[in-house]
Amino acid sequence: TKIYTDAKGMTLYTFDKDEKGKSNCYDKCAANWPPLKAKASTKTEGEWSVVKRTDGTNMWAYDGKPVYTFVKDKKAGDMNGEGVAGAWHVVKAD
Repeated sequence: TKIYTDAKGMTLYTFDKDEKGKSNCYDKCAANWPPLKAKASTKTEGEWSVVKRTDGTNMWAYDGKPVYTFVKDKKAGDMNGEGVAGAWHVVKAD
């Protein structure tokens, strides 16, 4: 199984309350779970796409689900967000 990370090696997560192509994580949620930002000019590839947030910024999505990092992950390889509130899950591929 492959665990997906950002460019710094920080684990990426999806949120069960998000919809395909739409983030529902804002304010306090986004402070704890920073969205993985994407440039508007980003070229999407395979399972990876870009989702527009309500503030006009863009973020990455995997298989349509927006992806985030977690503030309690302090170093590359940490996976402290797995299972938080029963709604956060590490982004994996087999």
